[in-house]
Amino acid sequence: MRTGASTAAGADESNPASHLHGPVLAWFDRHGRTELPWRDPDCSAWGVFLSEVMSQQTPLHRVEPVWREWMQRWPTPADLAADSPGEAVRAWRRLGYPRRALRLHEAATAMVRDHGGEVPRGHDELLALPGVGAYTAAAVSSFTHQIPVPVVDTNVRRVLARAVTGAEHAAPALTVAESRLAAASMPTGTTDENITRANRWNVAVMELGALVCTARAPKCDRCPVLDRCAWVAAGRPAYDGPPRRGQAWAGTDRQVRGRIVQALRESPDPVTRAALASTWPDDATKVDRCLAALVEDGLVEPTDDGAAYRLPR
Repeated sequence: MRTGASTAAGADESNPASHLHGPVLAWFDRHGRTELPWRDPDCSAWGVFLSEVMSQQTPLHRVEPVWREWMQRWPTPADLAADSPGEAVRAWRRLGYPRRALRLHEAATAMVRDHGGEVPRGHDELLALPGVGAYTAAAVSSFTHQIPVPVVDTNVRRVLARAVTGAEHAAPALTVAESRLAAASMPTGTTDENITRANRWNVAVMELGALVCTARAPKCDRCPVLDRCAWVAAGRPAYDGPPRRGQAWAGTDRQVRGRIVQALRESPDPVTRAALASTWPDDATKVDRCLAALVEDGLVEPTDDGAAYRLPR
């Protein structure tokens, strides 16, 4: 494993990213998107939790207006739990993957039932919430509860792949080696200052991947670790790992499902099967298949007579 083009004086040789900490944190202090409302120190744990679920596979500029609407309408887990899951799906708008809205409603219900209406602090308790995986549990632990655990998303994986290991891209899916690298790259120490530094590193390296060390056309000339990046030092070698396949959209079941859910969001009343067929008029079989899948997922429910469909109540 390469350790970078140069090593800062006093760097911790046992930490593969110690030479990156200072420049990345200083860059984040100047260029980080501190205006994002969930980065406000006064933002509630629930607000951070919402932001992390909403921002999965979704650009932050699309998340912010929906997040603000949710926080105004449902400022606590109890507020969301008291409303219907269908209203959560309706308010999800076009963030994509609307099952996340259902999982948020289920998580809020679990918080009310099991945690006094609060976002739990324990990592295992977070993982036990519906729809919460390793990333979300770590992010909430770090960003809300100031527990210095590694937060690993695609941006973090890309920055560490380039700056530390010298590869253009991370693996197609998170590997054990990447998880270990992220953990080993965290600033260490048990003082309050060191813990704050470790948690700030989590968000700073993520931000660097989102704004500068992007998947396509990275802005290397604006990177604070240009002179310490293993990939740049190696001459920016092209990716030679497993094929990286983008997700298709046009004509897929995902697109049809999205149109069906949107039609139900826009209607205050149940929508007939015939009306839903117009969401994809070229293939009635595909509409039936997607409608059945949405019912199975709990995103849509038939009326008692089975003649129409609505969002879950």
